[in-house]
Amino acid sequence: MTDELVKENIRKLKPYSPGKPIEEVEREFGITDIVKLASNENPLGPSPRAVEAMKKALDNVALYPDGSCYQLKKALAPHWGVSEEQLIIGNGSDELIHYIGITFLCPGDEVIQADPSFVRYEAAAVLNNCECIMVPLRNFTHDLDAMADRITERTRLIFVANPNNPTGTVVTQRDVERFMSRLPRRVIAVFDEAYYEYVETPDFPNMLDYVRAGANVIVLRTFSKIYGLAGLRIGYGIARPEIIQCLNQVREPFNVNSVAQVGAVASLNDPEQVRRSKNLNSQAKRYFYGEFEAMGLSYTPSEANFVWVDIGRDSRAVFTELLKKGVIVRTGDIFGYPTHIRVTTGTQAENERFIKALREILV
Repeated sequence: MTDELVKENIRKLKPYSPGKPIEEVEREFGITDIVKLASNENPLGPSPRAVEAMKKALDNVALYPDGSCYQLKKALAPHWGVSEEQLIIGNGSDELIHYIGITFLCPGDEVIQADPSFVRYEAAAVLNNCECIMVPLRNFTHDLDAMADRITERTRLIFVANPNNPTGTVVTQRDVERFMSRLPRRVIAVFDEAYYEYVETPDFPNMLDYVRAGANVIVLRTFSKIYGLAGLRIGYGIARPEIIQCLNQVREPFNVNSVAQVGAVASLNDPEQVRRSKNLNSQAKRYFYGEFEAMGLSYTPSEANFVWVDIGRDSRAVFTELLKKGVIVRTGDIFGYPTHIRVTTGTQAENERFIKALREILV
């Protein structure tokens, strides 16, 4: 009876499966002191300046937030060298992906994305009765040439996660130049750069140059990752003003809460916190690489704050054994790789605990 009430495309939608919360593991296994390395969160948390600013902002939570996010746009525009008219703020960049689908897709259109990549791109297609074309990764990296080959008259959106989730790989400036030269004017390329601040490779493409040149490009970024504001859900998009204006037509009123707006502005004013977080992440990745090599495990070098590693065992079984030891990671089976796991970088103590538990399980 329920199926008769629900639209067919909604029935096809795969619900998002988040990382297992700490509280659930505590209830399920009756243990405490749990290390969560599943959701790509910043172990340092937010900037102390942001915490202090948000505490003060609590005095005004009886009032609706500024629907235009004026102060945040005023801070972001000079930070990235764009105009305020080129910015849209969302309840996490997830919300902006949803808005992009609503705004630019009609039933029967096509969306192109890599496989595996972030699941919300496919959701944008399914929610709007569109087909999502999955293009396999090549060496765990977006194959932009193959994605361009799949463009048809029906293609409207192409999503590129750079760095990619779950593999942590990036496409380079040269890759992007070749890809953009083949992009028809009717197609919008969405570059999701949620992990932008963690990137270390020198040939990472500057997509804002394409935005400034008026190309059909939307760049998505977030305060959830390196800025440590995941619990407040705040992200933003950068595009030419005409695209932003269209997205604002479907944006919910007061979609970003006032505490998040204040925290984001304060975070931008604390570059030292970003440097600390990036340095900690770099050290953690090197530690993981060394330990994985010592264990004979194949991993993918990452430009994000997580590492994609082949443990050579059923990831679901290893995941459960890690839970019993109080360590939460992400299984690869949900991405189509049943022997892989994705592990977020934590503090050195957290990383050592994960490695110790993994060694014990893989013996």
